[in-house]
Amino acid sequence: MRLFLPSARATNWLLIVGFAALGYAFYMRYLGIENTQVGLACAAGLDTWLCWSRRIVVALYQNSVFGGGALIVAAVNVLRPTLLVFAVALALTCLGVVLYNVGLASVAAALLVLSLARRAPETV
Repeated sequence: MRLFLPSARATNWLLIVGFAALGYAFYMRYLGIENTQVGLACAAGLDTWLCWSRRIVVALYQNSVFGGGALIVAAVNVLRPTLLVFAVALALTCLGVVLYNVGLASVAAALLVLSLARRAPETV
């Protein structure tokens, strides 16, 4: 029985995906959302890419899209583990943990760890 364990090369790509998602989430949280000057400027009508992405991220985390999406994709990965689905679930989980969807994203993180104990899909 072969378990679903990413190779060394795949693990490096997963690290890049995870750190990129964490970096973007920290950037948006601490420099875009929680920064008072940016919030006031965007509320006053400033039309920049930061204000645009700030509005999108705020709308997404208010509707729990990051945590809910991470949970759904991680559940799919538990049922049928693949590297691409694992990477998407990892990115959404990282975004959800940092961007205020901790409850759902932490369950998704547990499902991701659980998916590593699953049997790898059979190749034809």
